[in-house]
Order: sequence, then structure tokens, then C-alpha cells
Amino acid sequence: MSEPTAWIFDLDDTLFEHRGSVADGILATRKRLGGDIGAADAAAETARWAQLEEHHYHRYLAGELDFEGQRRERARGFVEPFGIVLDDAEASAWFDDYFADYIAAWRLHADALPLLDRIAAIPGSRTGIITNGDPAFQGRKLATVGLIDRFEVVVASGAEGVVKPDPAIFRIACERLGVEPGEAAYVGDRLRTDAIGAAAAGLTGIWIDRLGTASAGELEAAAAARVRVIRSLDELP
Repeated sequence: MSEPTAWIFDLDDTLFEHRGSVADGILATRKRLGGDIGAADAAAETARWAQLEEHHYHRYLAGELDFEGQRRERARGFVEPFGIVLDDAEASAWFDDYFADYIAAWRLHADALPLLDRIAAIPGSRTGIITNGDPAFQGRKLATVGLIDRFEVVVASGAEGVVKPDPAIFRIACERLGVEPGEAAYVGDRLRTDAIGAAAAGLTGIWIDRLGTASAGELEAAAAARVRVIRSLDELP
């Protein structure tokens, strides 16, 4: 592909190591519930928390829960197998304890800053973020990991009333960067939400499949949408 004028990124699990931070945070919180946690148990508990996050966060994006409500439901779901029932205040407090452990583990993927430095060296290049989430929360992540000044535009679904993969949110970012969609590339870790969504809006869609777990069907879908598949940000630009 020809070099884009604008490089726009998803945040979680694209630049920011969300899954690793979550795993560290939930295991620290899980230990406070007691009992020994072997490697297999740790993997199972991390996977269980990821499922709760995926389910209830999408309920939030769909408007079924407010932001605090999805946190409470994740807390309740996690402690339920231990016979623990949490009221609203207790669920919020439990999540706050987990959240402190999660924040302590916040970090970037190792390939994030080198890529941003390469892009910054390209004359006339523009950079932006599009993230599905609460703008204050996502902004806090950007500030904590030192990215807040690396992007000209940050578009968060919670502030716009529209979420990926709706083409509108990609076009909002392009308009604010002063580029046409065809001049922009969008990089994200979710095939349909990020890469195919961006391609449908007229951008160059790039799917980062860090674990190399893409199925044959996903690779076919990527090819049909003319989405580029990469394993590392080191492959860009």
C-alpha cells in the first residue's frame, strides 16, 4: 500500500497492553479471595474475567448498562462461584480494589513507541486514536503510559455517541485530522470492529493479530475486505 498521510490507532491491545495488565490485576485481586492459585488456575481465572469483561462491556456499549453498572456486574460475576453476593456499594468497592491492581500493571506493547517515532519522522504525517470507551478513562490511560502528547486527535465513542465499527466514527477522526478517509490507515486488534470497520469507511484497514490465532475464515474475510494482516507494529509503516 502507498504510505498514508494519517495513521490512526485503536488503543487497547493495539498500543496499550490491556490483556497483560488485566491478567496481572485480576490475579492480584483473586489472591485476596484466598486459596492457592497454580498456573492452570491462574489461566482459567484470567480467561473467566476476560469473558465477563467482554460480555458486560458490550452491554455498556449497547446502552444496557452505564459505565459503573458494567463494572459492578463484572465484580458480581467473578465472585459468584465463591458464594459471595455483592450489593451495589460492595461491587463498586471490589472493582475499585481490582482497578488499583490493574492500573499498577499498565504498560505499552514494546513495539508501540518505536512505531510512533518512525511515523513522527515522516514529513507531514498525522496521528490519531479511535477508541470505544469512556473518554476520561481512556484519556487517563494515554496520560499514564506517556501517550497523551503523541496524538493530534483522540476520538472516544463515549463522547461521540457512535461506536466502532460504525463508519461515522472513523470519518469523524479523519475530518478532525483534515484528511480524506483514503489518505488514512487504521490499525486495530479486532478484525471486524477495527480493521474491516475502517475499510468499510474508506480507510486502509490493518489488523494486528499479535498471537497469530487468525482462523482461515478470518483471513478470508480480511482478504475480501482488502485488510492487511500483521503480527507486530514493527511491520509498519
